[in-house]
Amino acid sequence: QVQLVESGGGLVQAGGSLRLSCTTSGRTFRNYAVGWFRQAPGKEREFVAAINWSSGNVDYADSVNGRFTISRDNTGNTVYLWMHSLKPEDTAVYYCRAVRRGMVYWGQGTQVTVSS
Repeated sequence: QVQLVESGGGLVQAGGSLRLSCTTSGRTFRNYAVGWFRQAPGKEREFVAAINWSSGNVDYADSVNGRFTISRDNTGNTVYLWMHSLKPEDTAVYYCRAVRRGMVYWGQGTQVTVSS
């Protein structure tokens, strides 16, 4: 069983930076694909970034490519989302998702609000 907890959200001015963390309890992230998604009010949840723990391959949505970076720690327990040059349109609840062998786990989300 994988339980995910996101943290690091908050209120930031446009152009600012935040670092989100997704920490797992129970099993580690090894052999999982871990991703960040976000959902703004009135909109569908959308993909932001993902990392394959085993290969280290990363992928980004076009809207955040070059501004956000997804990374992992060495313990196997935490994935980060470094967000720079934040824009008001980045305002959303950010969710962590872990997938392995068809099993999908979601965290509860953390709010990111970017003021103009």
